[in-house]
Parts: sequence; C-alpha cells; structure tokens
Amino acid sequence: MTEMTTTPEGGHEPQVSTHKTTRRGGGDPATRGRTTIADGVVEKIAGLAARDVLGVHAMGSGLARTFGAVRDRVPGGGKSVTRGVKAEVGEVQTALDLEIVVDYGVAISDVAHAVRENVIAAVERMTGLEVVEVNIAVSDVRLPEEEEEEPEVPRIQ
Repeated sequence: MTEMTTTPEGGHEPQVSTHKTTRRGGGDPATRGRTTIADGVVEKIAGLAARDVLGVHAMGSGLARTFGAVRDRVPGGGKSVTRGVKAEVGEVQTALDLEIVVDYGVAISDVAHAVRENVIAAVERMTGLEVVEVNIAVSDVRLPEEEEEEPEVPRIQ
C-alpha cells in the first residue's frame, strides 16, 4: 500500500507502507492444477471420428467384431466405440493405432488419409493433445455380396 506525504518544499513523495497485502492463489486460474485425459476418452473420440469417414465399414479385427456383435445384443452391453482403437496418452501428446475394415471398391490409401485427418482433427480439437501418429491397419475388405456377420447368441432358458 502506498501513501503520499508532503515534503518541506511543498512536493509529494511516495511513502511505502510496511503492511503486506495477501494475494490468494497464484496467477491465472486456468493454470492452477493438472488435467489428465484417460486413454479410453481418446479412444472413443478417435473411434467415432474414424467411423464417420466414408469407406470405413467397421472397426477391429474379425474376432473383435464377432465378440462385439454378441456384446451389442446383451442388454446393457451397448456398442463399443473403442473397438479397433488403441491409444497411448501422455501429458501433452498421444499416439493411436486403428484397425479398420474398408468397403470394397474404395481406394484404401484415400480412406486411410481421410481417417487420419478426421481422427487428428477431432482428438486435437477436443483434448488439446498433440497427435504424433495415427497408425492404420486395414484388416479386411467388405464385399458387397457379404451378409453382415451375425453370430448366434446363446439362448438362456
């Protein structure tokens, strides 16, 4: 706190008080503390973004899709949007591995490029993390005449 005192010449000079003012916190409130983002959060964002790309038929390997189809039919099981997605999340960066099934007739390199762009844009926009790499493995091609794989669900009597 600064006070003004009058000098003998009629001028003013600042006088510094010895009282200390207490300031709560320190700096910008947005910088107080840490934010951590779980791998599963990034996997969900990436899975949804990848599925939005034209030419992506499904995510995951055949076995994962089979188990996923069974789980989807179980009440309360719900669809797994993280199927076919693996994320490694650090403090400021993330790396992703995706396994996709593409529709027959599409250019796989074009689909992979579009998936990378969509996934990187979505993850960076929503999390603020830098996506350092998106590795894509194309595990299958869905042919037009193939029926959807519908494994039998065991009946409970």
